[in-house]
Amino acid sequence: MTGFPASLERLVQLFARLPGIGRKSATRMALKLLLSPEAECAELADAIVDARTKTIGCSICGGLTEDDPCAICTDERRDASAVCVVERPSDILALERTGRFRGRYHVLGGLLSPLDGIGPENLRIDRLLDRLDGAREDTRPAVAEIILALNPTAEGEATALYVARLLSRRGINVTKLASGLPVGGELDLADELTLGTALDERRVI
Repeated sequence: MTGFPASLERLVQLFARLPGIGRKSATRMALKLLLSPEAECAELADAIVDARTKTIGCSICGGLTEDDPCAICTDERRDASAVCVVERPSDILALERTGRFRGRYHVLGGLLSPLDGIGPENLRIDRLLDRLDGAREDTRPAVAEIILALNPTAEGEATALYVARLLSRRGINVTKLASGLPVGGELDLADELTLGTALDERRVI
């Protein structure tokens, strides 16, 4: 029994579902909103609904955008011959913060995890292969390098090896981030210097 009214307790529990938010932080956030002007609470609620309604996945890379295709995929100044493969859209934001990569991206939407029932068919691997084949068949620049920027976990390593094997016969240079990232860490939690160095010093698989 917390002593909170039911509506406030529900808000605390919803905040506690967010990644990295424990019970104490969720309670502080809920109480802060409760004591804020009603207009600020309404603005936050509107922003959540607006973002949820307008934000979609780019049909090319899978990154988050309001316009399809996204700004990165349509930017002619980006190097279309280099595609960086990541697990989730937040990894794109982390890599963009480094300012070291000017190519394009491809979001897999997860990692291989047989124990969790996640196989190749559950990821956007086929979309990646279709994208590479499409680049060869039309006037778009051919992809010369695939950078596997996946989290240095058992699942990330297994996924990288699986994708690398699929690409081994396509004549594409496949590289992965250097080992400066901590084992078991996550890309979107790494600082810009560490992530940028790992990107610069990537190695061939």
